[in-house]
Amino acid sequence: MSHNDTHAHEHHGPGYGLYWLVWLTLVGLTGITIMAAVVHLGVWTVPVAMAIATVKSALVLWYFMHLKYESALFKGMILVCFITFAIFITLTFIDIGFRP
Repeated sequence: MSHNDTHAHEHHGPGYGLYWLVWLTLVGLTGITIMAAVVHLGVWTVPVAMAIATVKSALVLWYFMHLKYESALFKGMILVCFITFAIFITLTFIDIGFRP
């Protein structure tokens, strides 16, 4: 086996610069979340906060948890979990919204 064959399947993660950039983005998004709560967007406060939280969780999953380097099957399983979670959360909000 040559040197190239043994290292053909290794994944080298991004450099520290990308991790710092993602971290700074997460800090910035946290600041935007705080500002959105202070501004009082009315009925849009919760959807804006949830959208920002979704972006932040996607960044953490993609870069810090290395989902970017996983196989398509594993990514698909994670997607099924998130879709199932979204269905349960949606049904919960619908149930709470229509209670007398």
